[in-house]
Amino acid sequence: MTTVADRPHRTPIWLVVCLTLGSLLLVALLLVRPLGFQPFNMPSGSMQPTLLIGDYFFVSKYAYGYSRYSLPFSPPLFSGRIFGTQPRYGDVVVYRYPRDTSVDYVKRVVGLPGDRVQMIQGQLYLNGTPVKRDRLADLVEDGRPAKHWRETLPNGASYETLDLTDNGFLDNTQIYTVPPGAYFVLGDNRDNSQDSRVAVHGFVPFENLVGRVETIFWSANPNAQAGAAPVRFERIGMRVR
Repeated sequence: MTTVADRPHRTPIWLVVCLTLGSLLLVALLLVRPLGFQPFNMPSGSMQPTLLIGDYFFVSKYAYGYSRYSLPFSPPLFSGRIFGTQPRYGDVVVYRYPRDTSVDYVKRVVGLPGDRVQMIQGQLYLNGTPVKRDRLADLVEDGRPAKHWRETLPNGASYETLDLTDNGFLDNTQIYTVPPGAYFVLGDNRDNSQDSRVAVHGFVPFENLVGRVETIFWSANPNAQAGAAPVRFERIGMRVR
């Protein structure tokens, strides 16, 4: 006769399913951040009007391959990139600040290795040719009108920029020749951005790229206390271009 104590133990099927799904979820979470997507937020106005203060967005870490900065805590396990793919004109990228690699920056790539980049009276020049731009309706920034442009790079990448001040500090620059293995980046808010035009920033090494900005998944309005809506629902799900 078989007693209750003699019966073989059987794990309930629901528990097996839960443990399996939990294990798969844990593995996915451990892989997604270093290999797939990572969330970031926009703390400044340097990329307006493309990215606003309070925007939260996903960055695809596989877009340009992987470097030490793709991994949590950036361990120096290897140099350069694995499965490296070059960024394109107009890509909005997150990268490690060249002078302090503990800090993440987000800007737009406008110059590739070998390019000559210059600003003349607020207009971007690439290899001696002015980049096409079209005037849009002015926007209001800090209570005053700001010139609003649509800029189009040679590969067709098109995006909006702001010009807050005529003949601003960074509206007229020297010619920058982008060295091999590096990129020239600009903020879309041209008079309010520390980018490759500034000596303390300089060019961005390929290794420093974390990934390409893809989609806004949340947008909190920092002016909510002034009577505005606390969440910009219309921005949730927007692709960043």
